[in-house]
Parts: sequence; structure tokens; C-alpha cells
Amino acid sequence: MKVIAVVGMPGSGKGEFSSIAQEMGIPVVVMGDVIRQEVQNRGLDQTDESMGIVARALREQYGMAAIAHVCIPVINRQQGDLVLVDGIRGDAEVTLFSETYPDFSLVSIEAPRAIRFARLSERGRPDDLKDMNELIARDERECSFGLGRAMELASVRINNTGSRDEFHEKVREYLNRMRTTA
Repeated sequence: MKVIAVVGMPGSGKGEFSSIAQEMGIPVVVMGDVIRQEVQNRGLDQTDESMGIVARALREQYGMAAIAHVCIPVINRQQGDLVLVDGIRGDAEVTLFSETYPDFSLVSIEAPRAIRFARLSERGRPDDLKDMNELIARDERECSFGLGRAMELASVRINNTGSRDEFHEKVREYLNRMRTTA
């Protein structure tokens, strides 16, 4: 099984990348859904703050690759030769996935903070951000998990500063190439 993981700062386009993969019939495992489920299990509100508290607690309890460990059985249950993992947050997760799946690729989605803030403000999720200071704090929190180091490990970089159609075209081209080699 070929596993592709997508990494990027909040609002860079990881979810959009995953949506395109799903439209193409590629199974997607969303790492953030594991955290959202745990927030719900703990009876907390679905806010950015709650997400951060739970993510930190899981990593403190189980190590920096905690979320990846939980996702591996989910990945293994997927049907098909190609699976996409959305939401790598740190280099420990990249290490675990690359050790677990010999045919592993990491894609970094990249966009400047101002563009990401505009997207996050319009997304409509309960954990969306209200001002730029919240995004700066979230970026810092994500980087404390090793997100910046994970992005540096990516073998593929996709710039997401153009139109939505341009980004979709880049993603489809990449995923079609990966399908033919899976």
C-alpha cells in the first residue's frame, strides 16, 4: 500500500487536498478527526483551544507520534493501493509513518499567513480563528509539535497561493501520478 501524507500550516489547503483525493476515490484518513473525537469524548466544546489542550495531552501521555499510532490501524483498514493521510503535525509522525509504510510520501502544502488567515476566517468550523493573533498562537503551537520540521522533510511541495482552480489542477496532477505508480 502506498501512503501519501499531507502537511502544512493551518489554512494552507490540506483539507482541500483531501477533498480532491476523496473525489478521485482515494481513501482519506484525517488525523484531526482523531483529536476532534477525543475532544467530544472528554465533553469539551469543539474550539481551537480544546483541540490544542487535547492534542498536547495525548502527546504528553503517548509521545509525539501519538496521533499517528492511533491512525495506523485506520489506514490499514482502507481498501485500495493508495491512501491519503491528512494532517501530519510533526516530524515524529513522519518518522513513524515512513517506518511503517515503505512506500510513504510526504507532501507539503504552502501558503503565506495572510492568505491562510483569510481562508480560516471563512471556513465555518467551530474551531476557526477570530483574529490574526489566534493564528500566530496556533502556528506557534503547531510548530512546537514539530510541524516546521515535518514540512522540511516533505519530498513534494505544492504552493497554494493562486486560485482554487489552479490548486485543484496541481493536486489532481500529483495524485494521478501517484495512482499510476501505486
